[in-house]
Amino acid sequence: SKESLNRLVMNYLVIEGYKDAAEQFQSESGTSPGIDLDSITDRMAIRNAVQDGAVGEAISRVNDLSPELLDQDPALQFRVKKQQFLELVRDKDVASALQFAEEELAPTAEAHPELLEELENVMALLAFPDPAASPLKALLDVAQRQKTASELNA
Repeated sequence: SKESLNRLVMNYLVIEGYKDAAEQFQSESGTSPGIDLDSITDRMAIRNAVQDGAVGEAISRVNDLSPELLDQDPALQFRVKKQQFLELVRDKDVASALQFAEEELAPTAEAHPELLEELENVMALLAFPDPAASPLKALLDVAQRQKTASELNA
């Protein structure tokens, strides 16, 4: 239906950060965005921080805007923190990466066994002298940052 299509278009505009277009579409179609359009700017700042590798900054912004979001979604919280771990690996800070995994990732994976395989995959990066040249190098790629940013922005 036209209403379903309008909601789909609005959802796309909001998720992709097209605030002005979403406002214009709302006024022309009468379709509600379902969120405060002013929050789009904040959402884009969070997304950009993740895409730039500043995951700690992104987590702080998320917690400022929606303190319960990550606590209510352990899988999302794990994936965002996994990205933070990957940034430490990318920076070749193995000691900090190990400590981070032990303190931040392992407890969540233990509480949620469905996340153990993801934890094992990222931890395997540390087995290689040069993780960026390993068979798991895709985890350190910009596409992984974009995936995490999209999950956080959904």
